[in-house]
Amino acid sequence: MFRMLLCLFVIISMGCVWSDYSKAQALPTHNGSSNTINTQPTSTTNPSQCQPQQSEAGAKRNRRQQIPKPEQNKLSGGGGEKNNRKKKRKKLNNNKKKIPKQHKTYEQSEAEDHQPGKKKNGQQELTVQSERVDDIPLLIEAMIRMGIQEAIDKYIAVQKNQRDLSWGWTAVIWLAYILSEGDHRKVAVQEYIAGMENTLREITEMEVSILDFTDDRLTNLCKYLARDELWSKIEVDISRNSIEAYELPKETCRIDATTVSGYHETVEDGMFQFGNSKDDPNRPQIKVMTGSLDPLGMPLATDVVSGERADDGLYAPIISRIKDTLQKEGVLYVGDCKLSSLENRLHIREKIKGHYLSPLPNTGRTSEEMKKWVEKGNEKDEEDELEKYIVINNNGEEELKAKGYELEREQSGEIDGKQIKWQERVLIVKSPAHEEQKEKGLERRLKNAEKALYGLTPPRGPGKRQIKEKGVLIESANAVLKNHRVEGFLTYDYVKEVEQKTKYVGKGRGSAKREKIVEEKIRYQITEVFRNKEKIKSEKKIFGWKAYVTDVTRSRLGLIDAVKSYRKQYRVERIFNRLKSRLKIAPLYVKRKDQIKGITHLLTLGVRVYTLIEFVVRRSLERSNQKLFGLHLENPKKATAIPTCERLLKGFSKITLSIVSIGDNIMSYLTPLSQLQTDILNHLGLSITIYDKLSKLRN
Repeated sequence: MFRMLLCLFVIISMGCVWSDYSKAQALPTHNGSSNTINTQPTSTTNPSQCQPQQSEAGAKRNRRQQIPKPEQNKLSGGGGEKNNRKKKRKKLNNNKKKIPKQHKTYEQSEAEDHQPGKKKNGQQELTVQSERVDDIPLLIEAMIRMGIQEAIDKYIAVQKNQRDLSWGWTAVIWLAYILSEGDHRKVAVQEYIAGMENTLREITEMEVSILDFTDDRLTNLCKYLARDELWSKIEVDISRNSIEAYELPKETCRIDATTVSGYHETVEDGMFQFGNSKDDPNRPQIKVMTGSLDPLGMPLATDVVSGERADDGLYAPIISRIKDTLQKEGVLYVGDCKLSSLENRLHIREKIKGHYLSPLPNTGRTSEEMKKWVEKGNEKDEEDELEKYIVINNNGEEELKAKGYELEREQSGEIDGKQIKWQERVLIVKSPAHEEQKEKGLERRLKNAEKALYGLTPPRGPGKRQIKEKGVLIESANAVLKNHRVEGFLTYDYVKEVEQKTKYVGKGRGSAKREKIVEEKIRYQITEVFRNKEKIKSEKKIFGWKAYVTDVTRSRLGLIDAVKSYRKQYRVERIFNRLKSRLKIAPLYVKRKDQIKGITHLLTLGVRVYTLIEFVVRRSLERSNQKLFGLHLENPKKATAIPTCERLLKGFSKITLSIVSIGDNIMSYLTPLSQLQTDILNHLGLSITIYDKLSKLRN
């Protein structure tokens, strides 16, 4: 269809400009460009009428002249004439008057190249351009609805001598490239923009140039995003706009931190520092603390700090910023055991007016109380008095996920010189899956420790080092037990072996009168390793038990509901997974502190877009009781109601915009959207016009 339209368009255009072409006398020629076609009409004059007739002898002479002559061998004669021609040509060139070359600016050359009615050698050109559109319109429209462009432009103004494209549009277009290509390098953006100028101009209705995305300009954008006072305001506006636009719930938030390692040099007061690493302890790192909105897992507030900082002191600032964003009391904040510190609980109770749910660390006073709670729980378990969390698995069978009980206690603390008291619920829960995992881990460590203990005293042989001192044996054995974390679970027996050998003193043959000495070779040998069965049995009784604390009333969050809520903590982990996998935050290709913070903040905005697109489509599918087909290329008939954002965006691949221009006429053609792509846009609440407007005819 497109080919037929193109041919018809060319024929009509040729008819419109026929009067201009009739003046030309030469035959049509082709220039060197692969995307340019000359459209000058050919002459219909009979050649025999224009040229005089030749005799038969003259015709033979012309035919002989047309026969190509063989090239002359370079090693044979003729070199002198060739050198003379070169000297004459060089002399003529030197005699020519040198005219200074006038360089055109980039804007001038760009305007000439894009001039629709451009002529070359008196001939009008037909030009075809192709641009890969893919998911760019969808991403830009989603970011506009989230308010990213508006929020950035609100707090980062364009200065007097800067480019016309605002910082908000610069961030949105750069972020669309990052989300589509998975590449956050600055150096690659200009090349991408050069191949997308027509598409971006049509989507944004603004002039977009590669000069808007130079390294210097993107560096300045990162500087602005790295400023904490600006970043916090931008985050608040984007979060509020997103919640309002997509009607997101505001009941639960999750807090967690991760580390990002890199091959950077550690400097004083720098971002990359050595610390307790979750990635690679041998490399310096930065720490990213994030608070997300449940159930979609969209980041609401993000802090980027140096890698040596502890997590405990990072919770309160993040929670305070979330409170400013949501402007709501009674929000439940869920986090790991570091959230359960007394200072954090007091901050949530008194300053935020919210609630908390987190596990208790098995340290200090909690470690002593935990023994009593577990003993009581085992007694209740024997009497079948524990609350049970049971689900139906894929085989249609009932599966026990957790069981436990709860108790209440009074908690108190001081904040800002004020004594605070409140009632706190302690949930003691046992997980059968966790219990099984701990038992397998203990068994594995016991076997490895037994093997290592026997390996301390190998049999005699070449290269087999023997332990000759008792103290060395005991020290080595204790180190093995400590390394495998089985101290008290294993004991061992050892013996002292002495081998005596009689030798003559001095050199020479032996005789009855020669003096003799007795040499002793001592080695210690571990003969048997024993397991302390009573200690192991006692240890297994506490496997699978965990204590949680919360101040939420039982009517709002029962024991089983609290267990379910905490087990969805993986949602905040997906933020870090996307940062490190799809957006490839590591390695960071920048060194300066402001650039590290700025790019990390920008990438967290990208995670917002991912999570929001995924959540909105899944919610729409659930409400309409529908499924999407065709997302899995390996099985096109496979349907899913819980697609990931990565697969949704991949469904928009290979959408191409073709732009044909001849004379002053321009026609654009867009690859038609499939039914799958149309359904995705409908579930996102976006109109297909964001793509259709690219294919309109422009004069």
